[in-house]
Amino acid sequence: MFKTNRILTISIMIAMSVILCSCVQDDDFKVPNDLGIEENKGLEALLSSGAIEVSMVELKLEYANNYRKPVLIETDVYIKGYVSSSDKEGNFFKEVFLQNAPENPTAGIKLILNQVETYNQYNFGREIYIKLKGLYIGEERVGNGVVAIGGETATDQYGTTVQRLTENQRAEHLFRSQNTLELTPLQLNFSEVNTSHLGLYVQFNNVEFADNLEGKRYFDPVQDFDTLREMQACTNDIGYTNFSLETSSFASFKDALLPFGNGTITGVITKTFDGSAIVLALNDLSGVTMTESRCTPLNIEDFDIVFKEDFESADDDTDLDFEGWTNFAQAGKVKWKERSSDGNGYAEFNPLGSGNASNIGWLITPGINKDSQAYTYLNFKAAQNEVRSASNTLEVMISTDFDGTNVLSATWQLLDASLPSQSTPSNEFVDSGLIDLSSYEGILYIAFKVKGNGRTTSLSGAYLIDDIYIFEKD
Repeated sequence: MFKTNRILTISIMIAMSVILCSCVQDDDFKVPNDLGIEENKGLEALLSSGAIEVSMVELKLEYANNYRKPVLIETDVYIKGYVSSSDKEGNFFKEVFLQNAPENPTAGIKLILNQVETYNQYNFGREIYIKLKGLYIGEERVGNGVVAIGGETATDQYGTTVQRLTENQRAEHLFRSQNTLELTPLQLNFSEVNTSHLGLYVQFNNVEFADNLEGKRYFDPVQDFDTLREMQACTNDIGYTNFSLETSSFASFKDALLPFGNGTITGVITKTFDGSAIVLALNDLSGVTMTESRCTPLNIEDFDIVFKEDFESADDDTDLDFEGWTNFAQAGKVKWKERSSDGNGYAEFNPLGSGNASNIGWLITPGINKDSQAYTYLNFKAAQNEVRSASNTLEVMISTDFDGTNVLSATWQLLDASLPSQSTPSNEFVDSGLIDLSSYEGILYIAFKVKGNGRTTSLSGAYLIDDIYIFEKD
């Protein structure tokens, strides 16, 4: 009898061992295609319920339009997204980022939940549906600028935030489809990144870690939680452009040495804990391939100045009438003026007092003949005076088919420049940065276009332009 019981006991132990081993999540874990009856039923019920799919942009606007206070979703709506982050290597914690498409995504959002090792269930590229009724949209930390989906709210002396979904909420509101898609990283330059890219899976090319980081590791052991490492790029740029990589103290690769070559890096756009900076976070080290030779940036001293206008010959308070320039009033009677103050000349568009319901003024440079093979950059300075509305705008554009006369029949493309905002002190000139014109060919025209009016105080602000330069290097 004892012998029989002993054999039975051993058999039970072996069976239990097999069961336990089958539950272990090792490195060979494979995400099953079978989602389980309950989850399948939940997704089927959601899609057949008449609930309306909303976009991530619409969802985030609910929060923005509520004076950035958490919003309880009370209607039968849902969103669909694709998992762009992975916590398998410990660089993300109790959060899942989703983007709205597997290729060329235009919006992302964060989902916060009280669950670790989410990669086992919400694996990279997995298609996810979220039933939103009863959940909240807001920020996990007040003022950090990262909109998240949460299950509850909490209020302290800093404001009201959203809290993580409970396990019950997760099971009730989150549904995987059987689709796991390959995500194609969005190709970006450092200078192009903005808050609209938060949560997106992206790739930067021709980048490297800063010169002073040779021999350093991803994580600095003197820090407690996160380390920022500066990256740099010099593709067709004068000097470097920079961006930061953030690594958690819990990342499995934190002690790996930073590569010191040049190449590509792929990860998720997010923000630092306090929201003060936009950064890149790796899912794992497979996103880093830096084996090429380090780059050498262009030097502005090697460039020739092919166009310069500093307006030093301006006659104060007359319509600007410089040789070769076009000064055109598209709406209203106001044109750009020549101005001089404290010995400094500049151009100004000011609709104040015009009485016109709309004032739109164009100031266009003479044509600049560009060498098709040359590196070419534009630089200028701009200031604002009493601009009080986002509708009172300054735009900078380029055309290669303007005939010198017919402004509105030409093709104009917006240029990305640093411009003064409502918060910029009045009459304080802002440097535009170096604007790359290298991809354009032929005769180039640069236009400065202002919209405002002379009837509404909030739209009658002025814009000033000075020190326009175009640099070129073969």
